[in-house]
Amino acid sequence: MSDLYNHGSGHVLTERPADGVLLITINRPERYNSLLLPMFEEMSRIWADVERDDETRVVVVTGAGKAFCTGMDVAQPDPTPEDALAILESERRRVSTVLRIEKPIISAINGPAVGYGLSTALLADISIAAEDAVLVEGHTKVGVTAGDHAALIWPLLVGMAKTKYYVLTSEKLTGAEAERIGLVSLAVPREQVLPRALEVASQLAQGSQQAIRFTKRALNAWLTNAVPQHELSAALEILDFAGADYAEARQAFREKRPVEFPSARTVGVPTT
Repeated sequence: MSDLYNHGSGHVLTERPADGVLLITINRPERYNSLLLPMFEEMSRIWADVERDDETRVVVVTGAGKAFCTGMDVAQPDPTPEDALAILESERRRVSTVLRIEKPIISAINGPAVGYGLSTALLADISIAAEDAVLVEGHTKVGVTAGDHAALIWPLLVGMAKTKYYVLTSEKLTGAEAERIGLVSLAVPREQVLPRALEVASQLAQGSQQAIRFTKRALNAWLTNAVPQHELSAALEILDFAGADYAEARQAFREKRPVEFPSARTVGVPTT
């Protein structure tokens, strides 16, 4: 592998399993592939690398071990305001680059995908999930706006009724259920996830690149037209990082207790 993808952290691995195919593996299996703060920028840069890589015709993204990616690692120190703004900017660039790249992207969802992880999985052009993988939008559970991707792509995939139900409640769904409602492309037994993704990738890598890329460009017009909605949701999420609900969610996690959101507390008792 060339130095193009060598960012030095070891938390994002790349390899070429077949001609024209790049495999990206999020590599923190001991933490279910949750992201440390510097990894947001690294994941943003890697898509820019893909865009200018002439050797790559198709990308497969997956997670090491038992998980795909479970979002931000909430065990790390609280993000500072500067951290939050850096995340906002790296996320803006990540999403715009992923939508602009004409090379097909396939997600191999081998296990839990939560928050940012689910964003990475669903913004892929083809998503292949383990039937028993747990998918959770997750943001409202930690007191922040669903800003990674939900406003951008969920309504197109499953309609507004299903979107509001799963995004507002942060309820879990399996890969099999996600396939049934149209949230992912395919659901297969866990051991078949990566082989199936690589099989599809090889097929696309040997196809008409102009036809495939122009088709993706045309279809992604539906998503690029919705980018302002995504940027609004992302900005609101970053604002929530400074809120009392997010602080309480992080503290509850550390103390291993249920969250008691300040915004949900009764202010006063109604009188008659």
